Amino acid sequence: MDGEPLVRWKWIGDHLRYLADLTLDHAVIALVPVLIGALIAIPLGLACTRWPKLYQPLSGLFNVVYALPSLAVFVVLIPYTGLATRATVMIPLTCYAIAVLLPTTVDGLRAVPEAVRQAATAMGYGPWHRLTAVELPAAVPFLTAGLRVAAVASISLAAVGALVGRGGLGYLFIDGFQRTFPTPIVAGIVLVALLALVTDLVLLLARRLLAPWAARRTGAGR
Repeated sequence: MDGEPLVRWKWIGDHLRYLADLTLDHAVIALVPVLIGALIAIPLGLACTRWPKLYQPLSGLFNVVYALPSLAVFVVLIPYTGLATRATVMIPLTCYAIAVLLPTTVDGLRAVPEAVRQAATAMGYGPWHRLTAVELPAAVPFLTAGLRVAAVASISLAAVGALVGRGGLGYLFIDGFQRTFPTPIVAGIVLVALLALVTDLVLLLARRLLAPWAARRTGAGR
């Protein structure tokens, strides 16, 4: 609309609670699938390192799923999961997260030197103890790198869910476009970017806490 300012600050001030609710809904829709994807991808990655022949078929399957347009997948799921439900959006996002996290999990576990595994075995570590005390901690930098990519991608893709009735901050884009009112669009862009930035910083902090040696090594490389 001619003469319409890019941002109406009064509208933002009057809708702070609304914006907070949308941001929380967006965070749940986007980040819960990443958590579920990690809980699935890590066991699958362990299986692929134990039985390498599994890796290529599983990786290929999830890569095909990842290549599918998100909106098309949402529409296909509507008859089964319903319109305007979280499941319609979260199921595809979970599959996308697995597609990102599976290779990083496998790469992380494969990066553990065989000498380290043998040393742990020689010290009396059983397979489960060796996995939890040696292999998974050593793979943390790879896992957190995958989580950072998956989380940011999921936060971005979740907005598309507004087109099928459940998209958190994506509602702001539709609302602003339909009313030729740029303020909600700008607010949505800023909040999505902030949510992605905060999530990335939290995961980066988690990596520093769980794998401080990796942070020191990165700093030394610089």
